Amino acid sequence: MRTPGNPLTSRRTTALLAVGALTTGLLLTAPQPASAANLIKNPGFETAGTGDMPYCWEKSGWGDNDFTFTTTADAHTGGKAMKVELTRRVDGDRKALITESAECAPVVTPGKQYDLGLWYKTTTPDAAITLFRHDTTAGWQYWTDLKTLDMQAAWTEATVRTPEVPVGTDRISWGVSVYGTGSATTDDYTMEQVADPVPEPGCTGTADECADGSWEVLPAQNPVRSMHSVVLHNGKVLLIAGSGNDPEMFEAGTFTSAVYDPSSGSYKVIPTPDDMFCAGHVQLKDGRVLVMSGNKGYPSADGTIGYQGYKDSYIFDPETESYTRTNDMNDGHWYPSATLLGNGDVLSFGGLREDSTGSVTAERWSDAEQQWLPTWKVNQTWSYWGLYPSMILMQDGRLFYSGSHVFGNNIPGTGSAIYDYDANTITQVPGLRNKDERDQSASVLLPPAQDQRVLTLGGGNIDSNPDANRLTDIIDLKQPNPSYVAGPPLPQGTVDYGNGPVPQTGDQGKMYVSAVLLPDGKVLETGGALHNRANPVFETSVFDPATETFDPVAVDPEARGYHSSAFLLPDGRVMTTGDNPGNGSWNHNVSVYSPPYLFKGERPVITSVIDTDWNYGDTQRITVDRPIAKAELIRPAAVTHSSDPNQRFVDLPLSVDGNNIDLNVTSNPNLAPPGWYMLFAVDANGVPSVAKWVHLQGPGALAAQDASAHVHDFAEAPAGKVTKPGRKRASQPVSPTVSGCDRHYGSANVCVPTTFPDEVKPTTTARCTWLKDHDYGPLKINGKDDPLKLDRNRDGIACGKGDTKGR
Repeated sequence: MRTPGNPLTSRRTTALLAVGALTTGLLLTAPQPASAANLIKNPGFETAGTGDMPYCWEKSGWGDNDFTFTTTADAHTGGKAMKVELTRRVDGDRKALITESAECAPVVTPGKQYDLGLWYKTTTPDAAITLFRHDTTAGWQYWTDLKTLDMQAAWTEATVRTPEVPVGTDRISWGVSVYGTGSATTDDYTMEQVADPVPEPGCTGTADECADGSWEVLPAQNPVRSMHSVVLHNGKVLLIAGSGNDPEMFEAGTFTSAVYDPSSGSYKVIPTPDDMFCAGHVQLKDGRVLVMSGNKGYPSADGTIGYQGYKDSYIFDPETESYTRTNDMNDGHWYPSATLLGNGDVLSFGGLREDSTGSVTAERWSDAEQQWLPTWKVNQTWSYWGLYPSMILMQDGRLFYSGSHVFGNNIPGTGSAIYDYDANTITQVPGLRNKDERDQSASVLLPPAQDQRVLTLGGGNIDSNPDANRLTDIIDLKQPNPSYVAGPPLPQGTVDYGNGPVPQTGDQGKMYVSAVLLPDGKVLETGGALHNRANPVFETSVFDPATETFDPVAVDPEARGYHSSAFLLPDGRVMTTGDNPGNGSWNHNVSVYSPPYLFKGERPVITSVIDTDWNYGDTQRITVDRPIAKAELIRPAAVTHSSDPNQRFVDLPLSVDGNNIDLNVTSNPNLAPPGWYMLFAVDANGVPSVAKWVHLQGPGALAAQDASAHVHDFAEAPAGKVTKPGRKRASQPVSPTVSGCDRHYGSANVCVPTTFPDEVKPTTTARCTWLKDHDYGPLKINGKDDPLKLDRNRDGIACGKGDTKGR
C-alpha cells in the first residue's frame, strides 16, 4: 500500500489513512487477459479482487480529505470503471494504483521508456497521472507526476511516455491522483515498451571531439571584469562587473556591465549606476533581472575594516538594456543569496552589512508589490547564513542550504540544513563531509528536478588554505530523513604552481568549481584552483546522474579560478569567463565548449511551438523534424562565485504522435518557478535541439480548487536538530580578513593570502618566492604592521631586494 506523507502538511495534524487492498487470496473470476503488448493486468477493472477493489488494483492516498472509491458501471468499454472522488480537501490526494506487488506491478527494464495510456472523465482540474517505482534496494517510492488531466465530461484518451527507467528499478505502479475536490473516472489502462532507439550515428567530428568535445577561445575578449553572468530570455548574456574588484575604478566611480550577443560575437558596454561587484542576482518571472546589494566600500588600508555591502537594489530590463533602482533592502548584503520561490517572490540571506559585519536579516522581494518588504513583514530567524549560501528551492516550498558557501568555514552545525520559511524553523541535515572545506564548492539540483537530488562538488577554505579537495556528496531530498552520502571523487587534472601545469597528486581537487546542467541530462563541471586565488587546476568532466560517474572530457585551456563563471547557451554550448588571481590581474579571454553531443550527427529541430506562454499543468504541443526521446525546460543561468541555486532541469513527459509531441508541464510551481526557460528536444542519441524560449507562469491547473502543489513522500520529518527563531540581534561579528587576504600588503584588489599553502615554508624567502612565481610584484606595506614578515629591511616594500638575503 502507499500512504506517502507531505511535509507541507506534516507540520499540521493530518489524518494519514492506510488504504491498501488485499492482494492475495481466492479470485472470484479469472484475470482479464491483456492485449499482447499491454503490460497491465486487469486494465479495465473487469476482474474482481478479494476485497472491494478489482484484482491488481489498490486504494492509495494521504492527507486530510473526504473521499470515495467506486467500481462504477459507467465504463468506457466493458461493464466496469473506477471512480475516485474527493468531496472535501484540506490537503493530500486519493488514487487507485496498480497493486505494488510482484504479482501485479509491471516488470520494467532500466534505461527503457514506456508509453502509458488510459481513458478518463474528470470534474476537477486537479488530477494527474502519478508514477511509482520499485527500487531493488530501497523498495517502493514515489517517482514522478507525468501528466495533468484536463477536465473532460466525456470519455477522453490520455497518453504519456515515461522518462527512462532509473538504474535499480524492476517494477513500476501508476494511476490517477485526485488532489482537488471533484472526481476522476478511469478505464482501459495500457502500458507498452517504447521501441529501442535508432543506432547511434557515426562521428561527425574528430575521434577526440566525439569522445570529449572541444573548446574554442573566442577572438573577441570580454571588455569588462565581469564576475556575474546572466543568460537573458532574448539569448544574450548580461555580464556584470561593477568596479570589477579594482579599487581604482571604485574611487573613480567607474562601474561597468556588458551585454554579449552570441549570434554576432559582439559586446555592448552598459552604463551601470552602482558598484555591483559581488552583488546577488536572480531572474524574475517576467525575465527582468533583480540585482541586490553590492560593494559600498573596499577594505581599509590598515586592515581594520573589511568589505561593506550597501542596501541598494536595481532591476535590469533586457528590452531596454538599462538599470532601474528599486526600493532599498533592509540591510546591506555584500555576497547575498537569491532564491526565486514558486509564487515569484525572492528570498535572500547572508552577506556583509554596511559596517562589514555579517547580516542576519532575511529579505523578501514581493512579486505582487514589486518591492522589498519591510523587515516586520518577513519571517526572521536572526541567523547568519554566511556569504553566497546556496539556498535551493525544494518541491514543497522549503529551502535546502546545501553547504556550498564562500570564504572560510561553514556555518555552525552540520553545514547543511532545511529552512522552512512558513514555520520559521531550521533543521540540520547530516552527511556533508569536511563541512569547513566546502568554500566555493558548487551545488546543483541534478536533472531532472523531479528527482530532488543535489550534488555538491569540491571546495576548500580561503582562511586555512589547504589543498582543495575532490569530495562530492549527493543527497536525495525525497527521503523522509535526507542525508548526504559520499559520491565519486572528482577526477584529477593538472595544476599550475607558477611554473607550468603538472599532474595533481594525492587527494588534490579544486575550489572555484563551476557546474552546468546540460540538455542531455548530465552535468558539466569545469574550472577551479587548488588554493586561495592561486594554482589553477585544468580539469573538466561530465557527471552522469543515472550512473553517478564522472567522465573526463576536453579541458578549458584558460585558467578559471576566482571570479570565473560557466553557463549554458541556448545553442547547447557552454561559455566560460573570468579569472581573478591573487595578484589582482584579470583574464578577459572567453572560452566556449562544444560537448560531445554536438558531434553525433544532425540535431533535431523544433519546427514549431504552438504557444510560448505556458501555465502549470498545461499540455503544450510542439512539432519536431524527427523522433525525440525527451524534452525539458532548463532555467537560464544567473551565476557568480560557483553559485547558481536557481539552476534547474525540469523534465517534460511526452505524449507522442509521430512528429507531433505533447509536452506535459508540471502542476507544481516549486519544481519550476515562474519565468522564462530554454526548451530543448533531445533525440535518442542525446543530441539536443537549439532551444526555444517559453514563458512559464501560473496558476494553471491549481487555480480552480486552490489545491496545494501535488507532492508525495518527501523529506517529511528530517531527524536533524530543529531550531526555532533566535533572539533578535543586529549582526554577526566577521573578521575583516573574511576574504582570506592580508590587507597589510598592496592595494585592496591584491590578495596576499593570510595563510600560505602548506608546501610554502614559513620563511620570508619562501613566501616571497611564491609571490614572485605568482606575479605579485612589489607590494607596499599598509601601515606599520608586517604580520607575514615580508619586509625584513623595513623599507616599506614587501619582498623587496633586501628582504630575502640570507633568509
